[in-house]
Amino acid sequence: MNLKVLKDVLVITALKSIPDLKRQPLMIFLIGLISSLPLYFIVVFGGQVSYGLIGAMVSTVSFIGMSAAIQDISWDRYVKIREMIIAMPVHPISYAMGIALAPLVLSAPSLIFFGAIAMLLGGLTLASLFWAAIALILCWATVSSIGFLISTYLIKASPYTLNSIANILGIALGFIPPVYYPEEMLGSFSWISAIFPTSNAASLIRAYSGSLDLPFEMVIARWLILIVTMVVFAFITAAKARWREP
Repeated sequence: MNLKVLKDVLVITALKSIPDLKRQPLMIFLIGLISSLPLYFIVVFGGQVSYGLIGAMVSTVSFIGMSAAIQDISWDRYVKIREMIIAMPVHPISYAMGIALAPLVLSAPSLIFFGAIAMLLGGLTLASLFWAAIALILCWATVSSIGFLISTYLIKASPYTLNSIANILGIALGFIPPVYYPEEMLGSFSWISAIFPTSNAASLIRAYSGSLDLPFEMVIARWLILIVTMVVFAFITAAKARWREP
């Protein structure tokens, strides 16, 4: 990645985040609120709050990754922002990364808050912070790649349809797999958690924090699954996406 591509990424990230933050400063709290809602039910029903906090962190990066990749791109196409960016010109990698990074920047306060509480409760350790950050970044990149792929194949769909799809998939990936709850609850079907990027990332974070016992071979396998999934979806999107309309 050359210097111009990196500079364009930062410019687009600022363009997509700072104005929205100025118009709606409460959106920082809204991002965290969406992911923290399940924590209420965890507390009420006597679940492990530390598990829920790690789930909230994973759900946050997943939801904003899916939303940005589908909603922002479709909306930019609708209001012709993408055409203006193309005319600059800007490399498609810069545009995609800028679109994906912008909401990640806005969600940083929520991630820091959830992580700090998880550390206080013992669900996250200081030694596991590095691996937790890597797992969250890979989860965000994987879900963003899936979102980019969906927006590529549904290029003719209306922004309202894509907005609904993004919300449904964001909620489904965050709430249905074992993200907020232990994968052991699935019994013999606990292997399912390795398939979904959200539950895979949550399980890896818990494994490094000591709350989930995973063999070393399984840890390596889950890292590989997460990385390969991201690469495959990103490759398909890059091969199928059209940067300039014919």
